[in-house]
Amino acid sequence: MTNQTEISQRKSFLPRLFLLLGCIMLLLWAGWVSRMILQPQKPGIVTVRLAETMGKFVEAEARGSGDPETAKANIGVFLDASEKAVQDMGQGGRIILVAEAVLAGDAPDATPELERRIAARLKAGDGR
Repeated sequence: MTNQTEISQRKSFLPRLFLLLGCIMLLLWAGWVSRMILQPQKPGIVTVRLAETMGKFVEAEARGSGDPETAKANIGVFLDASEKAVQDMGQGGRIILVAEAVLAGDAPDATPELERRIAARLKAGDGR
């Protein structure tokens, strides 16, 4: 009769053991997920070819505008829009490096994004 009681106790112990191990695994997983969500993410680092972008605009202004004063004013508006676009891109902790100043390393090129932002600001008349 003791054998029967021991066997019955072992059978009832195994499901409890598996349930306990499952709960422990669930708590560990929940802790890991919480840490991943709450842990601050590293800021992204990108480069922009700022001198090239500005050079293209200045060249286009020099070719297209007959009046030097108008060209100078347009370039000033473009420079303001460029500065604001770079500031906008840096929101949220993203680091913007000028590609011409980067000597080593590899970071994604965000020049097309910069050019879109500048064009949107110029189109909206939000250069200054």
